[in-house]
Amino acid sequence: MSAADTTHDFAGRTVMITGAAGNLGRAVARAFAAHGARLLLVDRDLDALQASYGPANELQSLAQADLLDRAAVDALAHDRRIDVLCNLAGGFAMGPRVHELADADLDRLFDVNVRTMLNAVRAVVPAMLQAGAGAIVNVGATAALRGAAGMGAYCASKDAVIRLTEAMAAELRDDGIRVNCVLPSIIDTPENRAAMPDADFSRWVAPEALADVIVFLASRGARAVHGAAVPVAGRV
Repeated sequence: MSAADTTHDFAGRTVMITGAAGNLGRAVARAFAAHGARLLLVDRDLDALQASYGPANELQSLAQADLLDRAAVDALAHDRRIDVLCNLAGGFAMGPRVHELADADLDRLFDVNVRTMLNAVRAVVPAMLQAGAGAIVNVGATAALRGAAGMGAYCASKDAVIRLTEAMAAELRDDGIRVNCVLPSIIDTPENRAAMPDADFSRWVAPEALADVIVFLASRGARAVHGAAVPVAGRV
């Protein structure tokens, strides 16, 4: 970043990252830290957080929370100014055909992909409204753009992320809060490589590349962007 370029300057701003102990969470945390942000790193696994980031310090706080526990998430954000919220927590699962879906199959993916996001924004947005500013970046998926066999519940849950992002953007833009989401294809992680060893990994999106887009959407460089769902598909 040049001296004249302040669009990606997050000095003095606090960025809350959910799912921070995961591959994408670590990449996003590094990217924001490189631009001077203070980090609130949230994950349900405190040991994984500590292994990934070491001890807390003045530039990073580690917080264990079950994002499905609304009271716990509210307590986490209480009396804390959060300038940027990155909703990275989520999950993927194949499933049965739609007509064979059990309620539990659908609920599981809506819990991890939608309700975690809802609890985070419920906790954070009121303080953003008081501050008159804020940015939220959610993580959808390119799979949300079209249904696929064996992925009905997953596609539907990620489509809900897009629709809720659009709704929040329309509701909050006049209050100075921007809400956008990214739509990654397959993310190049060790776990995905192990699950799909015969795939062409070069066509997947690197966590660091996805992190760059997330940082941009949270930055002043994207100050005129509201309700976007940005595909991030790696090399095609």
